[in-house]
Amino acid sequence: MEYILAPSILSADFKNLGSEMKKTEEEGARYLHFDVMDGMFVPNISFGIPVLASIQGATGQVMDVHLMIREPIRYVEDFRKAGADIITIHLEACQDVHATLRAVREAGLRAGLSICPETDVEKLAPYLREIDMALIMSVHPGFGGQSFLPGTLEKIRRTREMAQEQGLDLDIQVDGGISMSNIRQVLDAGANVIVVGSGVFKGDAKENTKALMEIVKSYE
Repeated sequence: MEYILAPSILSADFKNLGSEMKKTEEEGARYLHFDVMDGMFVPNISFGIPVLASIQGATGQVMDVHLMIREPIRYVEDFRKAGADIITIHLEACQDVHATLRAVREAGLRAGLSICPETDVEKLAPYLREIDMALIMSVHPGFGGQSFLPGTLEKIRRTREMAQEQGLDLDIQVDGGISMSNIRQVLDAGANVIVVGSGVFKGDAKENTKALMEIVKSYE
């Protein structure tokens, strides 16, 4: 299993986005997490296709696109063209989760499925064979800088158990409130793809990424 750090550019300084991205890449962060919010599924608006398209080719990192939008099936092809490598959708945001995941896979992309903190983790079970990654939200989606919800750890453990029960080597991603103080707990619970926003980009992105990567690498 690979252990991966995915810096979230939601917390980055957009005046210096290119250089900030480069710092994380140079220190070994393989993914770049891209939070798309529509102001409807979540109470905030972030950025979308033009921003993703503008950074396409500026980094060798995997473009890890998290769609916090209603009915994301409408935009799968547009995000593919803009440079997405992974598209993660929300179980709560789709009328037909199976069809949406199928659209992502048919576009040649890796598919992820996310749940909000209030959603029972068992609801992921019917979809595990259709996805490459499960994303467990450890804050209520919509805003950066929130505190990690401790109940998330049990959801991570249960997701790993369900994957193993089905014989799956599933990536488990966790997003929200992760920092140097709790990243080991998240990894110990069974996650292997760690999204960090403020913990990377608030301060020295290079040094923050280096410190986080030392912990992530220790699990390989």
